[in-house]
Amino acid sequence: MIDQTLLSSVIQRAEKDTLDETLIASLRSAYPGVHFTLCMDDDIAVNAKPVAERLGFNVYLVNSSDHCSVLTNDPDAASGFVLAEVIAD
Repeated sequence: MIDQTLLSSVIQRAEKDTLDETLIASLRSAYPGVHFTLCMDDDIAVNAKPVAERLGFNVYLVNSSDHCSVLTNDPDAASGFVLAEVIAD
């Protein structure tokens, strides 16, 4: 489950830092058991809706309860985050 406090905290850290593997490692260390992935936003499925849109990145939730991780918009089913970098045209 991803609650609003955790979501807000992850977003705040991502807004302050560079979106890179160092940030992802820091988040994994700060929130053990929570899944974190970094990618480009254009790698996300076209019909996926982010739970948050910020300058330079979007935040998606992921459900890893089955063998494969899938995007979800249900915070009760979510087990982690995808931080997806947005490159301005």
